[in-house]
Amino acid sequence: MKTIKYIILSALFVGLLGCENETLEDLRDRNNEEEVILPDLTAGSADFSRFVSIGASFTAGFTDNGLFIASQKNSFPNIMSDQFAKIGGGEYNQPLMNDNFGGLALAGNRITQPRLVFGGAGPVPLESIIGPVTVSTDIALNNPTGPFNNLGVPGAKSFHMIANGYGNLSNFPAAANPYAVRLTGSSPDASMLELAVAQNPTFFTLSEIGGNDVLGYATSGGDGSNPITDTGTFDFALTTMVNALVATGADGAIANLPNITSLSYFTTVTHNPLEPSNEAFGPLIPTLNTLFGALNGAYAFLEAQGAIDNAAQRSIVFSETEASAVVIRDESIDNIATLITNTLLGNPAFPAFIGQFGLPPEAAPLVAALLGNIYGQTRQATAEDLLTLPSSSVIGTVNTDTFNFLVSQGLTPDLAGQFSVEGVTNPLIDTWVLLPTEQAEIAAATEAYNASISAAASANGLALVDLNSVLVEASSVGIQFDDFFLNTDLVFGGLVSLDGVHLTARGYALMANSFLQAIDSQFGSNFMASGNVAKAGDFPTNYSPTLGLE
Repeated sequence: MKTIKYIILSALFVGLLGCENETLEDLRDRNNEEEVILPDLTAGSADFSRFVSIGASFTAGFTDNGLFIASQKNSFPNIMSDQFAKIGGGEYNQPLMNDNFGGLALAGNRITQPRLVFGGAGPVPLESIIGPVTVSTDIALNNPTGPFNNLGVPGAKSFHMIANGYGNLSNFPAAANPYAVRLTGSSPDASMLELAVAQNPTFFTLSEIGGNDVLGYATSGGDGSNPITDTGTFDFALTTMVNALVATGADGAIANLPNITSLSYFTTVTHNPLEPSNEAFGPLIPTLNTLFGALNGAYAFLEAQGAIDNAAQRSIVFSETEASAVVIRDESIDNIATLITNTLLGNPAFPAFIGQFGLPPEAAPLVAALLGNIYGQTRQATAEDLLTLPSSSVIGTVNTDTFNFLVSQGLTPDLAGQFSVEGVTNPLIDTWVLLPTEQAEIAAATEAYNASISAAASANGLALVDLNSVLVEASSVGIQFDDFFLNTDLVFGGLVSLDGVHLTARGYALMANSFLQAIDSQFGSNFMASGNVAKAGDFPTNYSPTLGLE
């Protein structure tokens, strides 16, 4: 599209020259007369000579579900350091990985996988494109020594940054982070904060503090395995970091948190992906509607008896003409397993009903109990539910645990398979779905964290970077960055990388400029006005699969 656009513009340009008989020399003179002279770059009251960054994945430059040399060089603080270097900024050291494949090893054994790449239809593992690679960054064999200006630790929560031993290999995996291990050098028990303060910074950034405190809960579908950090714990960690850093005399900038549920990890998979044109699903719709018709009748009966409210919420119907919603388990509604079982058994037509599926009448108690247990707390998803990105590879597959259980209960393998299809007859568990109630918990925590961040910035004279507003704009109407239009769509939006959470290099450049703009406002520098900012065209949105093979 850009090539076509430029050809059209070139043709128009030539046409104008012909009509007006204006020479190229005349045009140059005219452009020179219209040239805007930008002011010289000034630092204002800030001193960028020793710049240190503390944060998590974004600070490190994590992208495409990996950390690698190219992504680190395009981390937002490293991009900022290029501008700081123009007005006295010193060397900016990063704990560079050993390759551009991504992934980590421990004594030769992989502990994280190489990065994702674009496979033509969507994100795929790097090795599915280029074949096996050697993950050469080994936290037991070849850690760099430091000290490092970039103290970004992918996966770190707020309280991890002040925890001693978080980078001590001997504490891994129970209480240490492999990326933190690469940062501690000869001081394995030093906290990330202590490593920063020891460098006596003149300027610092704090970013994504609190991001992983809600992200782990969100990416696990709010299943409880990775709870949200309570506000008191977050506030203590934040205050500890800010107080220690400003005590060195440093100025700094701190970023608030975006509402992460706007990221493509939570918006790519629709609630209604079941197409009747699908050869595996479409032909089964009449049979499925017969099965769920019995359950829907039970729901209606229970509502008429006053035993439950809103039977329509639980009813499951698959359309033969339009895309249908998946079936999910919703722990926020009452579990009516026993009521379903008793209602089905109380229906004299139930034994004949199960005969349609090749089951004898004497199987009625077993089947009624199974249906009650499976569908006692289920409904079809709505547009208010958010399905996580990995659910796309689960929906429509056979859940082997459910299959094996049903076979053990006496169902034939064929029938057990039909009742074990994820999102269709086997409700998607909480891991794959972020319910509205869980989204509300995330929003409340994010709002509380951001209030604390804003207060800390105000009390300590720090520049406040409003990343929340940036993501709101990008996820709703899109955001213009030089000649490019960015949004949060997976793969093609340009802002969010292939993992659906972390930014592309161009996204990190936009983030760097957001920091520079806030720094200008707080400290009187003029990065924006002088044009000393990151240019969108200098940063890619996707890295080639062959990066690292050259």
